[in-house]
Amino acid sequence: MPADPSGAFLEYHEPDIVKILTLLSFFVALSVSEWLSNKIIRAGLIGQIIVGMIYGVPIGNILAIEWQETFLALGYIGLILVIFEGGLTIRIDLLRQSIALSVIAALLGVLTPIALSFALLYAGFGHAPLEAFIVGVALCSTSLGTTFVVINSASASRGLDFSSTRVGTVLLSAAVLDDVCGLVLVSVIRELRDIGDDNNTNLGWVIGRPILASGLMAILTPLLAQFVFVMALVLGAFSAIAAYAGASVLFGSFLAGMFLSILQRPEATNADRLHDIAADPSSAFSATFDKYLADVQRFVFQPLFFASVGFAIPFLELWTGEMIWKGVVFTILMVLGKLIVGLCIPLWDLAASVRRPQMENSLDGEKPVSHAGSLVSSWAPATLLGTAMVARGEIGLLIIQIGLNETPYLGRKAFVVAVWAIVLNTIIGPAAAGFLIQAVGRKIVAHPRWGVQPE
Repeated sequence: MPADPSGAFLEYHEPDIVKILTLLSFFVALSVSEWLSNKIIRAGLIGQIIVGMIYGVPIGNILAIEWQETFLALGYIGLILVIFEGGLTIRIDLLRQSIALSVIAALLGVLTPIALSFALLYAGFGHAPLEAFIVGVALCSTSLGTTFVVINSASASRGLDFSSTRVGTVLLSAAVLDDVCGLVLVSVIRELRDIGDDNNTNLGWVIGRPILASGLMAILTPLLAQFVFVMALVLGAFSAIAAYAGASVLFGSFLAGMFLSILQRPEATNADRLHDIAADPSSAFSATFDKYLADVQRFVFQPLFFASVGFAIPFLELWTGEMIWKGVVFTILMVLGKLIVGLCIPLWDLAASVRRPQMENSLDGEKPVSHAGSLVSSWAPATLLGTAMVARGEIGLLIIQIGLNETPYLGRKAFVVAVWAIVLNTIIGPAAAGFLIQAVGRKIVAHPRWGVQPE
């Protein structure tokens, strides 16, 4: 649409009917596909990703490029809001209790995919070591947006509150830490060309800057929480600080939500925060989000985010015989690389039962159980932790495209194999977690050690 020659305003024209119908069909398709995916595989986001591929560049290219770029930006706002809501509703007390386990789970979820990538791509398929490293970094990430959406959808559809469970807290915090680790490794990947061309490049600063920025933000967040009270200001400030400091914008949005969560009275439950605002204004943040942002995030920004993930999938390049079988084999390894994170829960239970006397091996008055009984009882939360970490989604696609477009080290074949694994993991993870929550969600929530904990 041309601007006024004077530059004083943008000329208003009635939109073309074809454009209106295209946009209308796009948003209707997003809603219908989410409903169908929820009914069939318990993961509505998969249908939205498929719609993104059909309407975007990968298949149909029905939407104009400028529209796709606009929807990508709006979708990223949706991702930020999803993660901000996760930080806003997370249980700070459970986060403190489980931080050691979260760190172990995150490190296991980062190192195992990288090791498996070297084992298959370097030793098995003959790719260069740097190719195996870049692909491993892309597959060591966990899709924060997908993780939060899976948890939130489960809570809404089954009437369960996974944000107050110990396993839910470990899952969300481990996914955030995975993002921080991925950011550090992405910084290394971005500097690989400069390191090779310029001997003056400071590799220590390249690696240390995002770690230092993320650590300082995490430490200062609870210390400054008592001074800031405006939700939009906090979210914008944390996102900007994270971006300019070299940390992750997504990590900044999570800390912004956690920042405001700290301001809420610690003795209140999530239900109290929604229904008792008049008695305590400090509990208003969760209710403010639900009243003014939750609907637009749920029905506009979030679908656009998953559609934008579909825009970025090179669909047609995936369908050659060699790429299919290599991609499927690599996908299986990458699924196992995240499922193994679930072992942290039974091993943690086993270590706790060994450390304590038999009569004291439980939390909050739980009846003592044998070592074997403790391991058997924790299979459901362990499986949820592992399956919910499988999705790579937007983070994996971002990293692998950085490796392809900003370094000379990643070949096209390795890129396509990685995309196969990212796409299939983003389908398998949410679908498996959805079926698991449908089958044993109430059992997980009621688990004495890993379910809902008293505040």
